[in-house]
Amino acid sequence: MERLTKAEEQVMQALWRLGPSFVKELVVAMPKPRPAITTVSTIVRILEEKGFVDHEAFGRSHRYFAKVTKEAYGDRSIKQLMRDYFGSSPQQLMSFFIEREDLDAQDLDALLKMIQDKKER
Repeated sequence: MERLTKAEEQVMQALWRLGPSFVKELVVAMPKPRPAITTVSTIVRILEEKGFVDHEAFGRSHRYFAKVTKEAYGDRSIKQLMRDYFGSSPQQLMSFFIEREDLDAQDLDALLKMIQDKKER
């Protein structure tokens, strides 16, 4: 699966949030300043070529839908981030967030509980 550009990811976020949509609906759902409808149309066609999106035809109009779930793309992105920046080490990734983020005691307790629950399985 390819990595999405920032513009492609914005369109996918809107599509994941809305579900099957026409380009005009995607434009309205995007943050301001909104891109032109022609820009979003071009991005959707690129996403279709990359295999992220497909469409249903309604006459001359197309309603687009995601072929890749947000969860699947997120999972792949996290694994790539871990590989590219943390030597494929989950420990280094967690250490980064624990040391660099301003986590309070409640956040740390929640992380510790997740780790303990995983360990018990």
